[in-house]
Amino acid sequence: MKFWSTNTSQVTDDLASVTDIADEANIELAGMTEKQKQNIWRAVEALYQTGNHPQVSLCLRRKGQIVFNRSIGFADGNGPEDQPFAEKRLAKTNTPVCLFSASKLVTAMLVHMLDEEGVINLLDPISYYIPEYAKHGKRHTTIFHLLSHRGGIPRVEGKIEPETLFDKQQILQLLYDAKPMSVSGSKLAYHAVTAGYILGEVLERVTQKPLTQLLQERISDPMGMRCFNYGLAPEFRGEVAKNYATGFFAKMGTDQYLHHVLGADLDTTVNITNDSRFMDTISPAANIYTSAEEIGRFFEMLLDGGRYQDKQILTPETVFRATLPTSGYVMDQSLLIPMRYALGPMLGGDPVGIFGPMTGQAFGHIGFSNILCWADPKRDISVSLLTTGKSVVGTHIPSLAKVLYQISKQCPRVERDQRRSLFGSDQEKSEKI
Repeated sequence: MKFWSTNTSQVTDDLASVTDIADEANIELAGMTEKQKQNIWRAVEALYQTGNHPQVSLCLRRKGQIVFNRSIGFADGNGPEDQPFAEKRLAKTNTPVCLFSASKLVTAMLVHMLDEEGVINLLDPISYYIPEYAKHGKRHTTIFHLLSHRGGIPRVEGKIEPETLFDKQQILQLLYDAKPMSVSGSKLAYHAVTAGYILGEVLERVTQKPLTQLLQERISDPMGMRCFNYGLAPEFRGEVAKNYATGFFAKMGTDQYLHHVLGADLDTTVNITNDSRFMDTISPAANIYTSAEEIGRFFEMLLDGGRYQDKQILTPETVFRATLPTSGYVMDQSLLIPMRYALGPMLGGDPVGIFGPMTGQAFGHIGFSNILCWADPKRDISVSLLTTGKSVVGTHIPSLAKVLYQISKQCPRVERDQRRSLFGSDQEKSEKI
């Protein structure tokens, strides 16, 4: 039996030949220098050169200007187990990539949107909208609890077959019948998949619309998104980036941890996301497919107080409330590390956090594994880093840390009087208060 292995992709010396670059703004408009930009990109290239990620895509905006919109590597055909003579497909900046758990934040903002309109209330019990959910002591679990990962159902106990993920109604029934592992509100434990299905069902019941239609009408269409939705439409499947199991993984290490968090091992998790049936279904916590630029556009909208061009997608007050911390650092019983959460977003930290050093005001979300999307008001940046190698432990870790470090270092903080506020200008904020 093989207890551990390491998988990496082939990397060419000619990085320019595997790099796709879309329109990028004059760097001076972003308040940066060419040297600062090159320092960040060299760190991204070094991450790709570890071989842990067949594709790396980066979109970074500063002061509303696109500094990076690039992809490097291959969307398909250059994984660790692909033959050298296999047909390879270069990654493009518009290549759809599965966001995995970064999808959660989009779902959360749909919840906040309906709360803003008075259609739902975050303090209402889930059972008010889904009576079937009231079983086994879950009657008082609120929307607030699920958004903040304190709902008491971080996973479903027992053996769950992978095919279950392709049947939403079966998953919902399992969650209705589930006994909570802790009293709602009492323990912080990352809900990797479970809360998303319940929140999605709430959204569908109160709007009487499929979640895909709701997202399309309320966010994707108003923001001019080409491919930004749960699952993946057939017309985009010839472009989609394939996910690969990479890095070091041990049967009693990485796989055990992933079973604890996700309920499945590395190979199973990766294979599910490459399955067309996963692209056919709606998994509110895990299966939005889009490009780095489009999810970056979404975070830029949040950074700009819910505004995109001439459209107000969310009110500034809603974005402000959604990104407020629900607590300080607390040990997450699922991820087994200290975490800070808002009502949907994961939060950065000082002196270091999940989005790099000195990111205490940053908000965003990570996705399995090494997908990071965030906005940092202090630096006036929105960032999306999408990767297709599902390394948990591997040679990429120092390089990934360096990418985050370089972004924080090369995008200096903006003076308060020059910084965009989630409420608009300081004068507008004082008027609203």
